[in-house]
Amino acid sequence: MRRCSLKVVVVFFSMFAINAWAINVIEGVRIWPAPENTRVVFDLSDKPDYSYFYLSNPNRLVIDFKNTQNISNLTNLAKNDTRIKLIRTSTSKNNTAVRLVLELNNSYDDSIFVLAPTGPYGDRLVVDLLDKKRKQVATHKPKNTKRDVIIGIDAGHGGEDPGSISKNGTYEKKITLAIAKRLQAIVNKEPGMKAVMIRSGDYFVNLNRRTEIARKQQVDFLVSIHADAFRTSQPRGGSVWIVNNSRAQSELSRWLVNREKNSELLGGGGELIKRTNDDNLAVFLADLTKDKSLEISDRMANNVIKEMKKITKMHKSKPQNASLAVLKSSDIPSMLVETGFISNPHDFKNLMSSRHQGKLANAIFTGMKNHFVRYPPEGSLLASQKPTQHKISRGESLSVVAQRYKVSVKEIKLANNLKTDVVRIGQTLTIPRVN
Repeated sequence: MRRCSLKVVVVFFSMFAINAWAINVIEGVRIWPAPENTRVVFDLSDKPDYSYFYLSNPNRLVIDFKNTQNISNLTNLAKNDTRIKLIRTSTSKNNTAVRLVLELNNSYDDSIFVLAPTGPYGDRLVVDLLDKKRKQVATHKPKNTKRDVIIGIDAGHGGEDPGSISKNGTYEKKITLAIAKRLQAIVNKEPGMKAVMIRSGDYFVNLNRRTEIARKQQVDFLVSIHADAFRTSQPRGGSVWIVNNSRAQSELSRWLVNREKNSELLGGGGELIKRTNDDNLAVFLADLTKDKSLEISDRMANNVIKEMKKITKMHKSKPQNASLAVLKSSDIPSMLVETGFISNPHDFKNLMSSRHQGKLANAIFTGMKNHFVRYPPEGSLLASQKPTQHKISRGESLSVVAQRYKVSVKEIKLANNLKTDVVRIGQTLTIPRVN
């Protein structure tokens, strides 16, 4: 009996000795596969002290966490990833360190950085493995051969960034992707229109990268889908946001911009976190080509609000303005649609309903389609569908033509990319279609 007690004491003190140096703990490991990269997130109890190196033949990334122990389960972590074969432990030269080995299928570019606690997360080490043959971003210049009108659909948040979280733990990123996929299906059924998804699964896309992807896909318009939240449960209803010449000063707009900053910190690291001298992290569109992009964005936003009013309560009945990074591209007209408040019980119930998601997607689509039918992009199939043409005769002005066709001067200028009200005799104008 005495010998047995002695063994228990020895085991106890051995465990204590092991944990004495382990001032940090790897509590979990998460993998987020994406089309052009894989993100691995190590959740720790404290800020990591680490070093890493690569080995070849076969390709491996080796990370040593100093003064750390691992309690996470590494089994089958990489089973759904194409870049990582396996994550396993190995023996470190330092007996107070944990060595984790990522067995890789190829060699990759990398971005490895630490993220401080924020939102639902604690200290993290993030490893981004990036395909070396990532496609370069093209200049946004749509083709001119009776092409489709291309709609970029951005499902807000994703992967490491859950977005807002409802009282029952539902993530905004799940709702936004569901609505985005419904919108994609509707757009792709429409002759002369095509949808491209900025993210098609549960992975994080840097805010700057979202507009880069849109430009690479040569989109005519970018719509970002979100589900709003506030610190109280009272606010409810949808809203549509665009960027304008002046910063919005409403409490809701400040809340939205701050939430975007926090989302970037949750999942981003990379470029924006390194530029800490940027006041907003969400770059304001000082250089926006105001005449065309803003005009299109404003019209589109009003169209979508008109359609959304038919199927849901609107928190704001007019387009709202905020300096949001996802809207920043000067050559791509864009808007951000807040589909409702997941912090409001009534809105949340609707947003979880597949039927209501379908109605929202259809309302957004109808608003966008109405704009492009009336103002089809040059070279598109929609533009080839015999719009009304008018040749300017002596004595005619834009206001006379507008009155004749029951449209506004502003609409004619937008349809013909006119900067002034001046027209010349013999000039042919496209008359925008009346919805």
